[in-house]
Amino acid sequence: MRRILLFILTFALLLCSGVTLVGCKKDIKVYTRYEITAEYVPETKTLTGAAKVTFENGTDNELSVLKFQLYPNAYRQDALYKPVSSACADAAYYAGESYGEMVISSVSGSKNWEIVGEDKNILEVYLLQPLFPDEKVVLDIAFMTKLANVNHRTGCTEHTVNLGNAFPILCGLKNGGFYECAYYSDGDPFYSDCAEYKVSLTLPKNYALACTGEITGERMLERKKEYTVSALNVRDFAMVLSKKYKVLQTEVGGKRLLYHYYADQDAQATLDAVKEAFAYFEKAFGKYPYSTYTLAETPLCFDGMEYPCLAMLSDGLTGVDRIRAAVHETAHQWWYAAVGSDSVENAWQDEGLAEYSALLFFDAHEKYGLTRDALVAECLREYRSYYDVYGSVLGRTDTRMTRHLKEFISDYEYRCLSYDKAVIMFDTLRKSVGDKKFFAGLKKYYSENLYSNATVGSLIGGFERCGVDAHGFFDGFLSGKGVL
Repeated sequence: MRRILLFILTFALLLCSGVTLVGCKKDIKVYTRYEITAEYVPETKTLTGAAKVTFENGTDNELSVLKFQLYPNAYRQDALYKPVSSACADAAYYAGESYGEMVISSVSGSKNWEIVGEDKNILEVYLLQPLFPDEKVVLDIAFMTKLANVNHRTGCTEHTVNLGNAFPILCGLKNGGFYECAYYSDGDPFYSDCAEYKVSLTLPKNYALACTGEITGERMLERKKEYTVSALNVRDFAMVLSKKYKVLQTEVGGKRLLYHYYADQDAQATLDAVKEAFAYFEKAFGKYPYSTYTLAETPLCFDGMEYPCLAMLSDGLTGVDRIRAAVHETAHQWWYAAVGSDSVENAWQDEGLAEYSALLFFDAHEKYGLTRDALVAECLREYRSYYDVYGSVLGRTDTRMTRHLKEFISDYEYRCLSYDKAVIMFDTLRKSVGDKKFFAGLKKYYSENLYSNATVGSLIGGFERCGVDAHGFFDGFLSGKGVL
């Protein structure tokens, strides 16, 4: 009995002492598998293919309908919600207005199917028979994604082809049902569960591929090239294609880091910064759970975009701005890719943590000239400016951080609350509890929620289980009750 008690006490101390136990966690069960075969045709700017989806019912309920997100339908001419805000439209649509869509031609293994949703964004598949807990169903979905000419997550850009959110993907499960996400221009309107992907992609042979996961095969055909890619326990799968890519690579602790670039005049410096940040985040939060991380330079109307094992980095960035964006997107490999959250209703939970994680890195690496005090002061200036301007224009300022993406009235408001106020919040917490408890809480949060979609309560609980009375603190910031 004494030995057992000693083991339990030792284990508890390890959890809150900052020791990473991710490598000791039990195996994660994968409930969804995608086998995707597709071809990109530049002449028609289309990605055509089929997705074989194997889904096991991991809920406690019987299911008769499966729901899939059709994100490319946001690029339709008659879309209810535009994927690009009016403020960014000129930078995004470099050749004038352009439109795209996703067309579903068949769904084998189903009784019936239809395109529904608030903005024709959901594929509802009616199963042949009810799917009970622990039972599996296999569907084959034939699709065609037509790409707009747009410097955005999904589209033909001026120098690349961005294939973020380009396949049908199961809606994430939340509160026992499928969570539907309309495509709002503010933030990242995505919510999905981790799955296994096996992708076979055919391209013209002069295109290079940057992607989620590991490229496991490359076969030359007469005028084309076929890539095979594998990714396990990732919540999404994305790719960037280009005829211009050069590639640099390095390694950190057995993990490969790749940088696909074409315009970066100091590409090695960018990769070196990413390498340093990657090593710092592993030490600060926990081991990166995948074997490869790829950074892909591409035209974007914003600074960057995160996907599992892959980040897009705007080719318009230079100097310290490029380094800041690259480090922020790398932090998302911990706060989004490995530990997910609801970025539709709590955007601050991954964006704020990624932004503050970048601050932590820069504060620990003086050579970049970005100190903790300066970065926090920058966020405080932006937040107070927002508070004053919106207060004078609207007669009041809504400072709630917990809100649905459609409630933000501008990109500026979204940025000030999900990034700037979140940085102030995390830095205030760190000052209040000290570095030891602060980092222990983040490590706890990471180890306990790897591969899952963590709730706000999960984040607060990580700190509280390390001796921090955090519930009231977070409530004051998130609800807007506190005044800065």
